[in-house]
Amino acid sequence: MKVSPKHFVLKTPMEGPWPDNMKVCVLANGCFWGSEKGFWRLPGGGIYATAVGYAAGQTANPTYEECCSGRTGHTEAVQVVYDPEKISLVDILRWFWESHDPTQGNAQGNDHGTQYRSALIYFDSEQEQLMRASKAAYEKSLREARRGKTASITTEIVAAADFDQPFYYAEDYHQQYLAKPGARPYCSAQPLQVALPAFEDWAPSPELLKLHAPKLSEDFWKQHAPKPHCVIRSPHEPISWP
Repeated sequence: MKVSPKHFVLKTPMEGPWPDNMKVCVLANGCFWGSEKGFWRLPGGGIYATAVGYAAGQTANPTYEECCSGRTGHTEAVQVVYDPEKISLVDILRWFWESHDPTQGNAQGNDHGTQYRSALIYFDSEQEQLMRASKAAYEKSLREARRGKTASITTEIVAAADFDQPFYYAEDYHQQYLAKPGARPYCSAQPLQVALPAFEDWAPSPELLKLHAPKLSEDFWKQHAPKPHCVIRSPHEPISWP
């Protein structure tokens, strides 16, 4: 799939090879238009590049129409390339959990189908541990907040190594869609406005607590945590934050 050489907002390369200090993660939380915008807006210069695409499926090089058929096994996902010295995977995961409803199975809001399921794809053991621990922590918070309502998280957590290629780029018109002139202001993600607990409460180990300490403060989340439709209405450039 051909995509533009440069990110429409960040002006960084859309495809690798990436600088040696960068890490990659793939996250799927429903409609990928709004999901991508939420990730590229994270502050501090830690997000090097984002791209939308199709992940965790079996068919090579799927098109949007093929993905929507439900027969390729893919979900709409965002590839995030980040600098761990400037932003932690824990910050990215907090945005992921808080920016959608991870209990909806094959759906997000008005969008239904396997391509809208919630998923995390890990590339190494540390990512897997953080993803699984954050899932357990967020599920506990949802149960406490929703008081008996459905709070079981359906997000699948899978290894990139389980697939011939874990992420395929989507068509260029989908890339950074919400920032482009004439874009339809739409995102089906359903933020529940329930916070992921502090990392100290769910870090898998003292070593990972030290290595992946969040870079974004609680003050940031009090002001900028995902809210319904906030991505659609927000500016396109990254959030300015001390």
